[in-house]
Amino acid sequence: MKQVRIAELKSHLSEYLRAVRGGQTIAVLDRETPVAHIVPIRDKANLKIRMPQSGSPPVNRVPLPRPLKIKLDVVELLLEERQLHR
Repeated sequence: MKQVRIAELKSHLSEYLRAVRGGQTIAVLDRETPVAHIVPIRDKANLKIRMPQSGSPPVNRVPLPRPLKIKLDVVELLLEERQLHR
């Protein structure tokens, strides 16, 4: 199984996807920690493209949910999370 770091995967994604199409499995690493596997699809026959039901609104017309009214400092939470993972 090939292993690749996230930055390398991002810069050479097409190359790695070709390898997966060829049957290889790719382990994705965040620094040295495995976080995901990219695997070939086993049974392509089960993959079907479905058309939306008639009368369904277009995707760009689907109403979005209302934003939550939470009093949190998002930037502070993000900085805290980053500090925890260093």
